[in-house]
Formats: sequence, C-alpha cells, structure tokens
Amino acid sequence: MSDTKKTGSAWAALGGDPSLLARVRTLRRPGALAARLPVRETARACVAGCALAAAELTALRASLPHVPAVRVDDGAVATAFTSERHLRVDGRAPRSFAPLSRFWRTSDGWVRTHANYPHHRARLLAVLGLPADASPETVAARIAVRGAEEIEESVSGAGGLAVALRTAPEWAAHPQGVAVAGLPLLERRRLDDAPARVLPPLDAPRDGRPLLPAAGIRVLDLTRVIAGPVATRTLALLGADVLRLDPVWLPEIADQHADTGFGKRSATVDLGTDRAVFEELLSAADVVITGYRPGALDRFGLSPEALAERRPGVVVARLSAWGDDGPWGGRRGFDSLVQAATGIAVTEGSAAEPGALPAQALDHGTGHLLAAAVLRALTEQSYDGGSRFAGAVLARTAAWLTDDTDRVPDAPDGPVEEGAPYTAADPWLTATGRPSPLGELRYARPPVAFDGGPDDWARPPGRPGADRPAWA
Repeated sequence: MSDTKKTGSAWAALGGDPSLLARVRTLRRPGALAARLPVRETARACVAGCALAAAELTALRASLPHVPAVRVDDGAVATAFTSERHLRVDGRAPRSFAPLSRFWRTSDGWVRTHANYPHHRARLLAVLGLPADASPETVAARIAVRGAEEIEESVSGAGGLAVALRTAPEWAAHPQGVAVAGLPLLERRRLDDAPARVLPPLDAPRDGRPLLPAAGIRVLDLTRVIAGPVATRTLALLGADVLRLDPVWLPEIADQHADTGFGKRSATVDLGTDRAVFEELLSAADVVITGYRPGALDRFGLSPEALAERRPGVVVARLSAWGDDGPWGGRRGFDSLVQAATGIAVTEGSAAEPGALPAQALDHGTGHLLAAAVLRALTEQSYDGGSRFAGAVLARTAAWLTDDTDRVPDAPDGPVEEGAPYTAADPWLTATGRPSPLGELRYARPPVAFDGGPDDWARPPGRPGADRPAWA
C-alpha cells in the first residue's frame, strides 16, 4: 500500500470528497516516528485529514474559489505527536508517566498498569493489598505471583487500570477485540432533523491575519488526558472558543494541562449541583466533546441524544478507549493500555519483552481524527442540517494502524516530496519561550497547516480551573 493511502482511508472515513485529496502536499522525512508498524503514515493521515477538513470549511465560510492547499510535513507531525516530551516549563521537562504506570512481570506473562492519577494509584494498591506509600519494588513482588488476566479483572473491577499483554491474534479472538473490529474508524450520524446551520462568513484575509474556519464556534470540552484535549486544542487553533470543564473534585496533572491547554479557557463545574450553569453554557454551545468512559455522563443528561434534544443543531463528539459494546464497553482506558491489549506492544517488542510505539500515536491520531470529524460535521450541517454525532475509539484507531488492507476510493494523490531525514525536533519547536500563567513555555508547533491558516495558538494555557464557566 502506498504510504499516502492511509490519508485516503482517513478522508473516506470522514466522508470527504475524494477529489480534494489532490490538495494535500506531503513532505516525507525518513526516520520520523520510526517503528515496525506504519506509525509515520498513520499519524500523517490523521493530521492531513484534519487539515483538509479545516481547509474545506475555510473555503466554505470565506467563499474561496478553491479549497486551500494543505501541507503535511512528517517533521512537524512527529514533533507534535510527541509534544508532551518536548514541552518545557521554565526550562523544566515534565514527567510523562508515574512510577506505577508501567509493564510488570506476572506469574504467566506481563500486565500494563496506568496510575498517573492519585485515585487510580489508590485503587491499584488497594487491589494488591498494599499501603498508599508502597514502592515500585513492593508492587513488583506482589504482582509477580499473580496471573496477568486475574490482575486485569480485579483492578478493572475496582475502577483501576490494568490490562494483560496480548498478541494480535489473542486480541482478535477476545470478545472485546471482536466488538471493536465491527466498528467503523469513525462513527458519524445524524441525531435529528434540525435545520441547516448558517455560519457567518469569514472576512477575506488581510494584514497577515490567518483564516480561522472555526471562528465563532463555541466548544464545550469535557475531556481529559491526551486524545480529547488534543482534539479541542486543535479546534482552538482553528479559532473556536473552547471552554474546558472539569469536575471540582477530580485533579488534573499540571504538566499535562500545560501541553494540551493551548488556546482554551479552563473552568470547573459540579454537574451534580451546578446543572443550571451547565445548561446555560449548553444553550449557546455549538459543539460538545466528551472523553469519559461510555455511560459515565449519561446520568447528567449528556448522552448525544439528550444533548441534541435540549440543544438542536449541536455537534456531539465522543471519545472512548474500547467503544460502547463488548465486555469492556464501560471500562476506562488509555493509549498505553490499548497498545498492550491489542498486540501492538508485542509487535513493537516481543512477548518476552514488550515494546511501545515511538509516540502515544493512538491518542494524538485519534484526537486529530475527532477534530476533523467535528469540522466535517459543521460543513455538512451548512447544507444538510441536523444535529450530528461523531465517535472515535482508541482501540479502533489501533486496528487501523495495524491494518495494511485499507480500501479507499480511487482518487488522485497530492504531490509528495522527499525531505531531509528527521533527526531532531528543534525546527518544529517554538524558537523562544512564551510567557504564560504557568511559566515560560517552549512547545511543539501545531502540525495542522493549510494556505492562509494559523501557525500558532492565539493564547497560551492558563491554570486549570482558573476561568469562569461562561462564554467569552
């Protein structure tokens, strides 16, 4: 398969016009996101699909004669997909994983845990019968005498995060693997017959100001960790007014927020007691994006159907790790766990010594796909109306990454150029620090690029929860 066919596959999943693929210019760089699996090609496709959706919406709103040309540079993509590693806050490098987030040897193989958040760490240690200050060495000894699947079930049952290492054939035979295999790469559907959305026109570009296809679009961001925040960070880049809402009681990791908080405002809301505040925000929202496990927010009236009933014409986008169906449909999950469960960790390493992708590519890739799905929904609403739903699943992105039999419509590929090898991230990082309430930031530049579009976020991240829960 041509290494640009993944882009065609992504664009087909987004429902895009295949003739627009000719507008994508690709700059290939050997060494970018090097792996056994086609990580570079998949990451490039996710960014290209998002940039093309943004360019398409730009042409619509600015009444341009042609969709602007899209530029996808493997160097920019590789750097952005590892943005959490390149972030510097007052010169300090953040820590990505906590000591108890790792692979552990078990009596019959390996298990992968995720314990970056204090409540997840507490649940893991409680299942293992260990005190809150248990060391990694103590945890390793306790896990070593138990089976991987037994730990997976007991920790997951307690609301923690652990998965047994599996090969790709083992995952394909697992009931959850079967459920995920039946999903489309992106779920896209109408929720009702709301009238067509009339988006105000964009001003013609002048004075060097960028075209912002999501200008005037209000986005409620109820996501956490990486994939969902990457989606909303991308919409913020494109001009959306993004308001992130977090529960009052749930802590956020400061460095994680710094990496994914560009362009947004951040507030806290207790959905149990502050429903009036949320409903007022919803009444003026254009997009609602959620990233909690399936069903977790339904009791607050945040299912796609319930949101569309109260706010006709809304676009609802939802991210999950494992999907709605199957025995793991209601489980929590993160990129590293999906890599372990689906066979990716074995492919990139071995059953004796699991490996990992060169980036949290499932998170970053799925985030860009979800942002693209929102942009395409806005475009489709302009002529076909309807509240819209878009859903993405990390495990389904994993299946797409490992699938080399993509079937895409015949369409012309855009031009492909060969660039210098990818040896360092520096050319795609900001040259100097940017002042922010969190400190001086040096960070990865956004990879989504099209003629006339923005090249940076309008505002740096602020402190988590520091803003009022109100639209700008």
